[in-house]
Amino acid sequence: MKNALLASLIALTTAALAQPKWIEAESFANHGGWVLDTQFIDVMGSPYLMAHGMGKVVKDASTEVELPAGEYTLWARTKNWVGPWDAPGAPGRFEISVNGEKLKHEFGATGKDWQWEKAGPVKVSGKAKIALHDLTGFDGRVDAIVLSDDAGFTPTADMRRKMLGLPEKAPETPEYDLVVVGGGYSGMGAAISGARQGLKVAFIQNRPVLGGNGSSEIQVWAMGGTRRGLYPHLGEIVEEFADRASNSPAASPDEFNDKLKEETVKAEKTIELFLNTHVYGVELNTGKKNIRSVIGLDTKTGKETRFVGKLFVDCTGHGSVGALAGAEFMMEEKGRMGMSNMWVMQNLKKPVTWPATPWALPLTLEDFPEPRPLAPVGKKNAANMAGFDLGYTPVPNPEEYLHGEWFWESGFDKHPINDLELIRDHNFRAVYGAVSALKTNLAEKYAPYDLTWLAYIGGPRESRRIVGDMILNGEDMVKGIIHSDGCVPTTWDQDLHYPKEQYAKNFPNNPFISRAEFGKHTDRKNGYPVPYRCFYSKDIGNLFMAGRTISVDRNSLGSTRVMRTCGMMGEVVGKAAWICVRHHTTPRGVYDQYLDILKDLMNKPGAMRRDNLEGDLYLPANAKKLPDTALSSDSIDPKKLEGIVIDDKEAELNGKWAHGEGLKPYVGEHYSYGSDKGASARFAFSVKQTGSYEVRIFFQPHENRAKTAPVSVLSADGEKTVTVNQTKPAPLPQGAYSLGTFNFTAGEEAAVIFRTAGAGGNVHLDAVQVLPAK
Repeated sequence: MKNALLASLIALTTAALAQPKWIEAESFANHGGWVLDTQFIDVMGSPYLMAHGMGKVVKDASTEVELPAGEYTLWARTKNWVGPWDAPGAPGRFEISVNGEKLKHEFGATGKDWQWEKAGPVKVSGKAKIALHDLTGFDGRVDAIVLSDDAGFTPTADMRRKMLGLPEKAPETPEYDLVVVGGGYSGMGAAISGARQGLKVAFIQNRPVLGGNGSSEIQVWAMGGTRRGLYPHLGEIVEEFADRASNSPAASPDEFNDKLKEETVKAEKTIELFLNTHVYGVELNTGKKNIRSVIGLDTKTGKETRFVGKLFVDCTGHGSVGALAGAEFMMEEKGRMGMSNMWVMQNLKKPVTWPATPWALPLTLEDFPEPRPLAPVGKKNAANMAGFDLGYTPVPNPEEYLHGEWFWESGFDKHPINDLELIRDHNFRAVYGAVSALKTNLAEKYAPYDLTWLAYIGGPRESRRIVGDMILNGEDMVKGIIHSDGCVPTTWDQDLHYPKEQYAKNFPNNPFISRAEFGKHTDRKNGYPVPYRCFYSKDIGNLFMAGRTISVDRNSLGSTRVMRTCGMMGEVVGKAAWICVRHHTTPRGVYDQYLDILKDLMNKPGAMRRDNLEGDLYLPANAKKLPDTALSSDSIDPKKLEGIVIDDKEAELNGKWAHGEGLKPYVGEHYSYGSDKGASARFAFSVKQTGSYEVRIFFQPHENRAKTAPVSVLSADGEKTVTVNQTKPAPLPQGAYSLGTFNFTAGEEAAVIFRTAGAGGNVHLDAVQVLPAK
């Protein structure tokens, strides 16, 4: 009897020792001030919590677990994130408490990679409340916590599945018509477009918000012209959810309108939206090069699901689904565009202290451009804002905010996936080093400024591109070679990013300030039609692509990668997917046999829908009406302006002047600008009736434009010179600026003359307008 009891006790003890408690940090009941980071799951194996306080200690994260009474050793998987650079100090330090008792160990202070650190012992009786206590506000991170009553136990990351009790094979969903992976503009375009064609859609996004680079988490402006070219209805869906932010990044993340994006998707009854779900695996059909399902991980609960579908769309930006399925892809090993983490400082009108950051990049003021104030109205987005309900209240004093813009970018020669966390963390070190340099070397100016927003989710530009039946060559775009399946209009120049030499000399291993090199121009007004064959894999029979993953060479990528353009790719894919399901064909079969049907669908308004796969398309009575202003191109037709209009292409130009189309809207085909000493431009005209006339000029503001542009008017009264600050927006609509009222004599030549002497920047020439005085 005694031996049996002893054996029973030994068995119970052995069972207890064999079952350590594994707690995923992301599954904590209360995240407190810690943020959920999911962007490196493919690199380090899991989502994690991070104390992203930008130098201010964040609130505790906490959770409760049930444990048998006993004494436990606690393990935490964490990282000293500046360790890879042997940087002094440890910014990511934190403590852990169990039932209010802090363990005598600072986590995140040693090592160079993710590692298990242990502390304890700690006594537990029944419930255990575990809390994470941030010590610095500088991005401490926790992947998982393990409690074990076996002092000799050491956890490893590959124990995760077994210790969490996950099934060997994840449960699967019913079959969807279309599975869209990636919730940026391209994914939203594909999901909404497919749903409006009557498809049952699973829409999977690994973040809590939609929008990708155009979300509040990253805050990149959505560029690219919509509703133009061969199929002017393309882009109507995109414009239903696109942001109207005033700046990038903005004073308030609300300007990127995550709520509108989610509401627009959820309004489609046949879309099932799966936020916080990261796709990490692909299952192929037996004996076929077709995808049967993708495996998604719930980044909060750890639950896994196999999403079964007829068709799939890779909108991940990294080409993850295609790569997992074995599709051929293209990716430069070095010299790619990098990833940005933008940031904002705010003037708080009182002195703000900033902690010492010895582990940050040791920057001087010569190592980076000083941050600039926000523009009153985003100069590139002004036309797109007109007529829309913005969904936010503009900040009343934007000049009180400074922003680190898109060019805070690194990782050009780093691996765009395997090194992604290092790229982001290097960006962190650069931003924190810059703030330290500003607060130290320009102490009086920056005393009241504080870092109020720093994107912890990076905005990448280039990684894998999946090979389709056609790889679009950038030269085709430049030469205007139109292919029979050309569809989505791309209006952005072939814009590639490189390290800016001025700031790269002290950090040659990984420069963090970029420049944009605009190559050959595209047709910005009508757009170059990207071929449909770039939107599906040549290898995987049921895989579409939309966004940065499409089949283009690098020069074409420089044009097609902007978000409104990517969203239109999704619109086309959603329509093509309906053809595949309805006619039992493949994405390639759409091109081979049903291209005319696709062209017909692309000619239909984006709001049209069908109630089922067999139903007819119709326009709902409650379809969202878009403002007519959004239909305008980037230019203003001079024939539609009142009075006498002289465009810059009609002016007499002396000296060196360049043409541009980047600042919108502009009059005619382009504008001109220059700063060469002694250059001038003469806009000559004559009036038909003697009298008083108002003279206006047109320009769009930019920080490198002339602060004191001398503009002279030759009239019947002689010559009068007006000084114009072209760094500030013109006060009249469409970029018009009044020089005043002047007298002119009928039939006599008059002129407006721009000069560069003493201008203090690039003089901007667009058009001159002469109107009878009121």
